[in-house]
Amino acid sequence: MALQLDFGMFDWLDRGSGTTAELYESRLELAKRADQAGFYGYHLAEHHATPLGMAPSPSVFFAGLAARTSQIRFSPMAFLLPLHHPLRLVEEVCMLDHLSGGRVEVGISRGVSPYEINSYDVDSEITRELFEETLEIYRTAMCEPVLDHAGKHYQFRDVPMEIKPLQRPYPPLWYPSFSEAGATFAAENGFNFMSLGPPALVTQLMSLYREVAARPKTERASEPDFTPKLGVMRQIFIGKSDDAAMDIARLAYSDWYQSITQLWHRRGDHAYDDFFNWEKSLAGETILIGSVDTVCEKIQQLIVASGINYFVGSFAWGSMNPRDSRESLERFISEVIPAVQL
Repeated sequence: MALQLDFGMFDWLDRGSGTTAELYESRLELAKRADQAGFYGYHLAEHHATPLGMAPSPSVFFAGLAARTSQIRFSPMAFLLPLHHPLRLVEEVCMLDHLSGGRVEVGISRGVSPYEINSYDVDSEITRELFEETLEIYRTAMCEPVLDHAGKHYQFRDVPMEIKPLQRPYPPLWYPSFSEAGATFAAENGFNFMSLGPPALVTQLMSLYREVAARPKTERASEPDFTPKLGVMRQIFIGKSDDAAMDIARLAYSDWYQSITQLWHRRGDHAYDDFFNWEKSLAGETILIGSVDTVCEKIQQLIVASGINYFVGSFAWGSMNPRDSRESLERFISEVIPAVQL
């Protein structure tokens, strides 16, 4: 079976210098351009109580995106399951699937920040059990005509499931992670998988995923025609030269860094300061900044080493001017995509 390399777009919709309405409009236009260029998917993070996420309800944004695009698929990366009522989530996903003509995919997560979880008056210590129970209900409700469930956190009795998704049994599921446990969980369940760590870690996780997926299994991975998407996400800025790209990206990244660490710092927690450090991120190649040749070389090396079949770029972040984001995306579309290959 011939392998195919697909491309996607990731967004946080973090607060910029303009109004929120201007932010939405600029990102919708960026996603529209990705649709025109044949990108496989658009992925949006879910965040709360932080300027990192000005789209705390990805479903609402996707409804707007569905109306402006024709082929690009879209998914949250990811729905924070401990914060979602499972029945409401099922109904929203089904609606979006029909509104978009079957273009919805669903990323799921327990969440990383305990402070975001706590902002919803949810105990961050029980996210695992909430995640597991919500996922169990979600799958059942998508497939069965009537929902019956007796669990620790949710109870449903004789609930008719009148709306079903366009894609059966349900839209493809994703699990993002940068841990071995996460890669194993995704592979065991036949989920698509996305990571964002340094190249060595990504290579290790993709190898582990393939190893686990090759074992006797159930769920989607057992279907002979299912080839999972194994993706990696990178923040990208492509300029006319390495120096020109660095000048623009450094300032924008500084503002993005403030957004991603703000809630942690508000709670007196500096655990992730180093993780998102500019110099370390550059050295670790979790952000790719430079000319077309520089960025293309780094992407090609990553593809060859890790065996990914899906590369996802984040082209707008921090205080980056929408014009600069668009020019970077155009360079990626016209010069990088034709040059990289499996």
